[in-house]
Amino acid sequence: MRIIGIDPGTAIVGFSILEEKDGEVTLLDYGCIRTATGLAQGIRLNQIAEDLTTLVKKWKPQKASIESLFFSKNVKTAMSVAEARGVILQVLEKHGIEQEEYTPPQIKSAVCGNGRADKKAVQEMTKMLLNLDKIPTPDDAADAIAAAICSANTLKIQ
Repeated sequence: MRIIGIDPGTAIVGFSILEEKDGEVTLLDYGCIRTATGLAQGIRLNQIAEDLTTLVKKWKPQKASIESLFFSKNVKTAMSVAEARGVILQVLEKHGIEQEEYTPPQIKSAVCGNGRADKKAVQEMTKMLLNLDKIPTPDDAADAIAAAICSANTLKIQ
C-alpha cells in the first residue's frame, strides 16, 4: 500500500510517500510544497492544490495520513492553515484517496512509543525505522514522514 503523509500548512505543506509491503516500509519521496508570503490566500491555496495533484498523479497513493491541526493561540494562523487543509482534503477526495487523521500525540506514540516524545526523538526514530543515512529535513517534511509511518503502523496492527 502506498501512503502519502501530509503536514498541512499555508506557507509550507510537508509531504512524504511511503510504501508498505509485506510488513516493510520504504520511503519513496518527501519534501515540501512552498507558497510565497505576500500572495493572496486564494493563489496560495490554488498552488497547494496544483502541486498536491501533481504528487498524487505521480505516486498514486491509496491512503493519506494527515496530521490534525492543533493551535492554542494564533487564530489567524489557524484559519489560514484550516483553509489549506480543506484544499488538501478536497484534492485527496477528488482522487479517491482514503484519508486518516492523526493528532500529534498519536503520531509520536506510533513512531516512538511515547505520545509526549519531543521533535528530536521523533526524527531520530523516523531515521532509524526507515534506515535513512540522516534525519530528513525540513521539519515539515519530517513531520509528514512520521504521519505516514503512523498510518503504516496502523495497517500492520489491523
